Amino acid sequence: MRSSYGKSILQELSNRLTEELGKGFSVRTLQQMKKFYVMFPNTNALRSQLTWTHYRLLLSVENEQARQWYMNEAVASAWSSRQLERQISTQYYERLLASREKEPVKAEANELMAPLEAEEFIKDPYVLEFLDLKDYPALRESDLEQALINKLQKFLLELGRGFCFVARQKLMRYEDEDFYLVFYHSILKCHVLIDLKVGKLTHGDIGQMDSYIRMFDALYKNADDNPTIGIILCSQKNEAIVKYSVLNDARQIFASRYRLELPTAEELQHEIELERKRIEEQED
Repeated sequence: MRSSYGKSILQELSNRLTEELGKGFSVRTLQQMKKFYVMFPNTNALRSQLTWTHYRLLLSVENEQARQWYMNEAVASAWSSRQLERQISTQYYERLLASREKEPVKAEANELMAPLEAEEFIKDPYVLEFLDLKDYPALRESDLEQALINKLQKFLLELGRGFCFVARQKLMRYEDEDFYLVFYHSILKCHVLIDLKVGKLTHGDIGQMDSYIRMFDALYKNADDNPTIGIILCSQKNEAIVKYSVLNDARQIFASRYRLELPTAEELQHEIELERKRIEEQED
């Protein structure tokens, strides 16, 4: 009864505003305005760089910490409203949070004062649905690499803030294999090597990445760079290998899964909970 009464009042207000000011005051829009007023009571904290479309997307984020993070990150990374929509729908914040070793996310001021850790910028899983490869037969690592290069801008968006593309197939030989993708992280001040693997993570992949990092540091690292980081991007993670290898306490080598199709919100939440449980067990 109260709901119907409220809607009738909104409809009456909508009609009056439309008559006086023109279009743009539908009942739905008025409801969004009311929700905006409730969720963002401090007008001084609003970011002028964001449009009303950005804020309408932020209204769908119920968690206050996540909403604040998305708002700040949208400004810092200059996300368009479409990019913000994708990051929210793929639960960017939740995946990043699950990949971190310390919870909850520190306040922005504390983060600026604290030493930066690579874990703060690496997610698991990475969602690569924009490659449109889910039905690609006999997928090879070279196919995956080419698809990422073709859609590099979207891949950089998924990697997150600070990643800058340097080179593909860097001329560095190891057991007759070329390394594929090299990035530089402008915040961590280090190079990032990404190795693409189709299939399960193996001990050999970890050993190979360790050798790549050592070789890269010896050949290409500048004196003012921090130690190089390696990310093994694989389609399947072997949790036993992760637990009983250098990955368990490594600070330079990380393994993350990639997905070639957009998972449902329930699937993402399940993966996030598993990752959080793994981190808690590791800390215990």
